[in-house]
Amino acid sequence: MTLKTLFPTPVKEVALGTEAMRTELEAVCWLLEDEDTAGNDWCDEQGYDGYTSYASLDDLPERFPEFAALKELLDSQAAEFARDLHWDMAGFHLELDALWVNILGEGGSHSGHIHPGSVISGTYYVTVPDGAGTLKMEDPRLTFMMGAPQPEDDAPELARRFVYLEPKEGHALLWESWLRHEVMPNRSEDPRVSISFNYALIRD
Repeated sequence: MTLKTLFPTPVKEVALGTEAMRTELEAVCWLLEDEDTAGNDWCDEQGYDGYTSYASLDDLPERFPEFAALKELLDSQAAEFARDLHWDMAGFHLELDALWVNILGEGGSHSGHIHPGSVISGTYYVTVPDGAGTLKMEDPRLTFMMGAPQPEDDAPELARRFVYLEPKEGHALLWESWLRHEVMPNRSEDPRVSISFNYALIRD
């Protein structure tokens, strides 16, 4: 008998940069939280539990050398991830088309979502206190399972409906943008600081 595993959903984790880079990025993230009036206003209007530059600043790598250095590392990892996925990139290239800061305080979370219009998405983790929210990944087949029973409590990771990934400071996670994910509530009194990003597929 042969049991095959078809149509896997890769998620890439990689340590990125140096501790000095992470510390410098942390300082810039807090600078933005302090000075980005438009971003803070948007967060207040939307009821966002913390701060995000998502709706206010779209040129962070051009504004700050710290983000430019992060972009260079992310560009390399995104290209490598595309090779891991065996994508035929002839006539195309990946382009970072969004990069934004997220600061979530105690209880802060982000409900389940995907990233339409992108092909690779991910997050670089700047500050991850004990109890910071995990990243919940949803099986993309979930809506097609009809009457299938729940997996056993001790089912291996590849058989679960949801997988909870523990963020690590100085590490980045990358996944395909169609993969639905959710940031679970931050159970720490200390803020959870991260930088999220999207890559688009651009024709040469």
